[in-house]
Amino acid sequence: MEESKNITLKVNSKLYDTYRELCKKEGWIVSRQFEKCMEAELEKRGREK
Repeated sequence: MEESKNITLKVNSKLYDTYRELCKKEGWIVSRQFEKCMEAELEKRGREK
């Protein structure tokens, strides 16, 4: 298993709350969705994970 890192992000409160509710409804984990976004961006730019 890969090591995890705790990070702090500053995001729009209303946006976060709305997204968090979507994740809850879909059974997703917010942090994993953020990881997937980072992975997709790196892949799009041809960089390794």
